[in-house]
Amino acid sequence: MIDPRLHVLRVLAEVGTLTEAAHRLGYTPSAVSHQLRGLSKDLGVRVVEPRGRGLVLTRAGQLLLERSQELFTRWEEIRGELDGLDSGFDTRSRRLRLCGFSTAAAALLPPTALTVMERFPGAEVTIIEADPEECFDLLVSEHADVAVVVATDPLPPRSDPRFEQSALFSDRLDLLVPVGHRLAEKSAVALSEAAEESWILDRAGSPYHRLVRTACAAAGFQPEQAHQSREWETGASLVSAGLGVALIPRLARLAEGFDVVRVPLRGDPVPSRKILSGIRRGSGTQPIIASALEVLRESAETAARQGA
Repeated sequence: MIDPRLHVLRVLAEVGTLTEAAHRLGYTPSAVSHQLRGLSKDLGVRVVEPRGRGLVLTRAGQLLLERSQELFTRWEEIRGELDGLDSGFDTRSRRLRLCGFSTAAAALLPPTALTVMERFPGAEVTIIEADPEECFDLLVSEHADVAVVVATDPLPPRSDPRFEQSALFSDRLDLLVPVGHRLAEKSAVALSEAAEESWILDRAGSPYHRLVRTACAAAGFQPEQAHQSREWETGASLVSAGLGVALIPRLARLAEGFDVVRVPLRGDPVPSRKILSGIRRGSGTQPIIASALEVLRESAETAARQGA
């Protein structure tokens, strides 16, 4: 097995502080510090050093982490090979942790979890709702095995050697307007037609806020934010009251009772958000993870057809 101190170093490099690393790992800060000191002592080099209120990897620590990535990948592959053997081991010991942003957690992850539990009777499957950035942190800390995210900054690049990322589908965006709005009766509109509207956005820096800003910038304008909303239902309520317009993905389902209209957007390309899956590199050889990815792809194909 891989020296667990390498995993501690990996998580620390991701989060930058002893306190946060301890939180992610379920340790105390003193335990994290002790493991890093022991690693440095055994190797004869300092692997971390203080910078401001946090810790950063030294050149030796960076080299160690880069070279150990091959070990992490190979270990995930070995686990998959071992898990694939017909050893007669009780499948109830298998665990799968799925994480994803709100609409994925609602639309894609439940059917994935149910199908996996049917294929692996007794396996423990957990769903965690998390923002896209947090999803990759959960993968690194091994608190999640499969992530479903929206492709947006500042996610790890597709070339990041720690992860395998795959495109699932493009989730088209609709313009959400109140009943009776001047655009409500149109079969489709260009996003630029809503340039003069008041907009309902998420908090600055959130994935949805960046998504809307990027789409509007591509249409040639910056949206004037009138209200802030984090949940689709809250945003729909504000739109229903005539307080502004919003963008909503096809994957997001609204309950009945809102006086709103989804107006399809047109363009080249049509405004959309890219949905990706992510796993730790090499872990796709593990049968339960491979099964989850297969079901996710099938669910994504169904969602793409319904949203076309």
